[in-house]
Amino acid sequence: MKVKTILVSQPEPKVENSPYFELQQKLKVKVDFRPFIHVEGVSAKDVRQQKIDLNKYTAIILTSKNSIDHFFRVAEEMRYKVPETMKYFCQSEAVAFYLQKYVVYRKRKIYVGQKDFADMAPLIKKYKDEKFLLPASDQMNDDIPHTLETLKVSWTPGIFYRTVMSDLSDLKDVYYDVLAFFSPTGIKSLFKNFPDFQQNDTRIAVFGSTTQKEALDHNLRIDIMAPTPDTPSMTMALEKYIIEANKAK
Repeated sequence: MKVKTILVSQPEPKVENSPYFELQQKLKVKVDFRPFIHVEGVSAKDVRQQKIDLNKYTAIILTSKNSIDHFFRVAEEMRYKVPETMKYFCQSEAVAFYLQKYVVYRKRKIYVGQKDFADMAPLIKKYKDEKFLLPASDQMNDDIPHTLETLKVSWTPGIFYRTVMSDLSDLKDVYYDVLAFFSPTGIKSLFKNFPDFQQNDTRIAVFGSTTQKEALDHNLRIDIMAPTPDTPSMTMALEKYIIEANKAK
């Protein structure tokens, strides 16, 4: 069956040259965006109840833009002035670049990983005597605690924000040829909003092994999978599938 419409379960990209817009123009398909999940901040009171005192830490581990936003939000709510001596360990260059929203980059001690959390291990090990705080969501990747425990450093995880399922009730009678998912929570959100969802001819695209597992656990048929050696991104996987599906028969 041909593909004419795609729903991407993420916010619409803010950059004009997004691969999704190129996909839309190149293959003449309609691509809509709708976050199936969203992030909500945890209050300073809730952070205190986790027995977290910001004064105790000498280094912050930042894994995402959300972790940056919510760390500084909570710090402000607690009237905690982040000292200039604070060390920042950022998972990627994109995270480090975003940190400039809150600190004067050249005046701070900032250490940057390559991409994956494990890439930061040598950096963290080098400063193993620091007291690390990890502001994170309620859904932390398993590799993070595993890496930190292996390094035997003093670290504290803190839930500074939560991943919440969005209300999708307005999509009840809307049909798409392809639904694209990027997290297990996105799949859970689909079934929370539509407990009687029947896949029928809808193609399901998933990114990552944990999302794949969640889809299979819900008895979904996975038609499009990323990343793979041939299609390392979701847009590449979609393009490959759509070209094949839309061939004139």
